[in-house]
Amino acid sequence: MSTQPKDTQAPATATDEVEEELYAKRQKIYPREVHGIFANLRVLGMATLLGIYYGVPWLGWDGRQAVLFDLPARKFHIFGLTFWPQDFFFLAVLLIVLGIAAGIPLIAAIGFVAALGIRETYCRRLHAI
Repeated sequence: MSTQPKDTQAPATATDEVEEELYAKRQKIYPREVHGIFANLRVLGMATLLGIYYGVPWLGWDGRQAVLFDLPARKFHIFGLTFWPQDFFFLAVLLIVLGIAAGIPLIAAIGFVAALGIRETYCRRLHAI
């Protein structure tokens, strides 16, 4: 018979504790659902942009697609305008102008909201005096 009791364990060393931490079961992380106006705006914007992306090729314009990049023939048809490879400069200018035209209302709206916020802060400071 053995003289050692059965329920005694060897003292834990520092390496045993480190190994236990390294091989511990990983805690799972679950993402939360996002609610609110910005989440709804993000979904609306995504649906709108994907609708435009998938819908524009179905639009007809002068007997062909509204936007058609015919790579084998090296022609780019955009709303009735035909661009050849040497016209890339004009295509780039057109896209930049369209981007700026789309961005101006956004910048104006941001400036308007900022001006209202500054005005409200100024009015609150005047009434606080």
